[in-house]
Amino acid sequence: MTAEDASIDPRTRLLLEGPIAGTLLRLAAPNVLVMVAQAAVGLIETYFVGKLGPDALASMALVFPIVMLMQMTSAGAMGGGIASAIARALGARRREDANALVLHALLIALGFAAVFSLALLLGGRWLYAQMGGTGPSLAGALVYSNWVFGGAVLVWLFNSLAAVIRGTGNMAVPANVTVGGVVLLVPLSPLLIFGWGPVPAMGIAGGAIALLLYYLGGSLVLWAWLRSPRSLLVPRLTGMPLRWPLFRDILRVGLMGAVSTFATNLSIGIATALVGRFGPDAIAGYGTAARLEYLLVPLVFGLGAPLLAMVGTCLGAGRRERAMRAAWIGGALAFALAEAVGLAAALWPRQWLLLFGHDATMLAAGTQYLRLVGPMYGFFGVGLVLYFASQGAGRLLWPVLGNLMRLAVAALGGWLALRWGGGLAQVFLAQGLALVIYGLVIGSAIAGGAWFGPVGWPRGPAALMRRVEAI
Repeated sequence: MTAEDASIDPRTRLLLEGPIAGTLLRLAAPNVLVMVAQAAVGLIETYFVGKLGPDALASMALVFPIVMLMQMTSAGAMGGGIASAIARALGARRREDANALVLHALLIALGFAAVFSLALLLGGRWLYAQMGGTGPSLAGALVYSNWVFGGAVLVWLFNSLAAVIRGTGNMAVPANVTVGGVVLLVPLSPLLIFGWGPVPAMGIAGGAIALLLYYLGGSLVLWAWLRSPRSLLVPRLTGMPLRWPLFRDILRVGLMGAVSTFATNLSIGIATALVGRFGPDAIAGYGTAARLEYLLVPLVFGLGAPLLAMVGTCLGAGRRERAMRAAWIGGALAFALAEAVGLAAALWPRQWLLLFGHDATMLAAGTQYLRLVGPMYGFFGVGLVLYFASQGAGRLLWPVLGNLMRLAVAALGGWLALRWGGGLAQVFLAQGLALVIYGLVIGSAIAGGAWFGPVGWPRGPAALMRRVEAI
């Protein structure tokens, strides 16, 4: 071992040399835990808000795609750009650049938080009305939305700091912080929603306030850890010159990821608007069922975050063949995970839906969705994890195109179904077909060598490996 090799941090060495499947699973375990805990944040809110009645549940269904858009943009898209930039810097042994990227990441987070706050505080009423909100459901949506997006900066800071830490290959610290926060949120959310003793009942606003307190506490803890001696990075907020190349390194991945994230959530938003033709109870049923699809995002992200770090570190170190093999192993694991969830939901849909309400129309719409779309979840899983791998590679063109194709199929297919006299089943079938298109397009492009040049459609893995080695 050379002196240069000996200087590599053990986490970086694990990403470069450890067994691929074992390393991914080892790093994913705490990350899946953190993502399940983070998804539980939304489920806890929905569970307690559902006790306020169908109108409150419909309010949550209207706002939830937009909240998830912010969550996925901050954690998955821009967070992926942050983690990818740091992983590639550490893989190339540019430690000072990795330290400086922290400040650049936080400034980007503040800018995007301001955009979300202004857009939803000023345009929320119009948006939720376009999605089918009327009367009490629209009023409740505005209350919840104004609180959440008024505090959008807390969501962005939390997810950006977590991405910084994950970029170093450390998945445990974000996991511990998130799980600890959820433990506090479980009693805090119902306390603020329903009130108790001197604490007044705040209704749907109480759920939003509890959520913001969760992100505030988590952000403070993550920053304290980054400033501790245990952190691989040494971030500073002052005395650090700002450099456009570091902003660009994050944004070139993050902005492309944001387009992909926007397309994902727009497809859900359009589906919500199409389902809105059948009334607020149908919106509540679809929104509740579609939360399971959103639950897959953090589950797959749990695997995708270490895959992103591994691919980025390996490519930064020039280990292209290992990066490709990691992507395919991660894709197989994600397909198996997502498909298992989807098949279980299709077989036992009411067990999920009854957690949130008992209205007959809501249950019927949600059951129909899960039975038709659940078996397609495997394609969503493989497409999503390859999207994270592509973030690590810094090559997001085809994942974005795959998501845009998904949006086109979901929106056009659903619209045509209604125009030709179809019902909910036909709208949902279009959503399922869109997921299949999404997974196949991204997987085929990467198989064709999209990370290393124009797509060449090699005949098999051996041909692709020869192409990678020749570049």
